[in-house]
Amino acid sequence: MGDEEIIRRRLLFDGEGTGDERRLNVLLKGFLTWCNSNDSVEETQASYARMVAQIAQCEFAATKSLRCCEMNTAEQQHYDDLYNQIEEGIVAAKKDIEATKKELQEARQIRRNKMEYDALAAIIQTQPDRKTNQDKLALLRQELEASESECQKLEMKLEQRRKQFHLLISTIQGLQQLLADDEAT
Repeated sequence: MGDEEIIRRRLLFDGEGTGDERRLNVLLKGFLTWCNSNDSVEETQASYARMVAQIAQCEFAATKSLRCCEMNTAEQQHYDDLYNQIEEGIVAAKKDIEATKKELQEARQIRRNKMEYDALAAIIQTQPDRKTNQDKLALLRQELEASESECQKLEMKLEQRRKQFHLLISTIQGLQQLLADDEAT
């Protein structure tokens, strides 16, 4: 066994490094000495009092170690609870972030729709309103009807003139024929 192993074992047995093993060894040696001694009653009483004090120190160290273990266990539980709370908080924060992202997307879509609506509304505002368009359309229809009526009148007049012209030409040809017949006679 090497020096490192010996030191490691001593530290392991020593507990918290407060000399617990040494105290127990001293107490054991003192007890064995007290049992095997043939000293006077006063020295035996003094040795006994020393052993009782050493036992009290060992009990105090054991109680202290027990309380430290309990405290460490409680602290570990506290940190585990705190860890769980933080984990739950992180999960809740992630959910909130996702919900907020969805709200942001919806808000962006609403904003895009509003901008598109405003652009279309501006274009529509530049156009005349329906009543004005209907009035213009009615006026154009009236003008068209008047033009069609005028066109029909002109066509009828043209047709009449054609007939008159045709009659005139027929009459001229008839006269020319008569003149030609008169000259030939």
